[in-house]
Amino acid sequence: MQVPVLTIDGPSGAGKGTVSRAVAKLLGWNYLDSGSIYRSVAVAVLKSGLELSDVTPICRVAEAMSLEFDCGDELIVKLDGIDITSQLGTETTGNTASIIAAYPEVRAVLLQKQKDFQRLPGLVADGRDMGSVVFQDAKIKVYLTASAEERALRRYKQLIEKGIDANLPQITREIEERDFRDQQRATAPLTVPEGAHYIDSSSLTIQQVIDQVVNLVNSD
Repeated sequence: MQVPVLTIDGPSGAGKGTVSRAVAKLLGWNYLDSGSIYRSVAVAVLKSGLELSDVTPICRVAEAMSLEFDCGDELIVKLDGIDITSQLGTETTGNTASIIAAYPEVRAVLLQKQKDFQRLPGLVADGRDMGSVVFQDAKIKVYLTASAEERALRRYKQLIEKGIDANLPQITREIEERDFRDQQRATAPLTVPEGAHYIDSSSLTIQQVIDQVVNLVNSD
């Protein structure tokens, strides 16, 4: 039996994670946060002290790591049995993940780990190349985006609410640089998957986006 897959791709800060988890919960489907997989590798690499140019050792780290996902209201990620959730959202982790994700060798190692999440009754896959590379035959594809300024503002507010000092212009610049890097990389660049439904969330609430996505699934 073919397992239905809904892919939600888009740039960092577009709301993919929040929307994807909510939709998965409403549908009762499994959930894959590919970004957390790459960010977990980044955490492991940063802990190991490896140079970001050392591709072969990074691949070994990716192959050896053991990941657990607890997808309740908030995603909890465990690396080798240790909760690393709080480390996944830092700018350092995000930028490191973006750099190592550009390596074809690293992406090849993690590709099968992502495919293994496709189990009944269905899968909501959130990332930057879910519909374009990992699940090209997905039943429904969504590309969720927002302006760089809006995404930076959302990130800024999140950090301030957590009591973390933040610089809005710096966050905006880092998001723009990450977008450019993700769009220009040779392997699996950030792109709108063929046949994807394009949703710009700049002026939408999270609930409005969730409703749009669920309607797409129910009307298919």
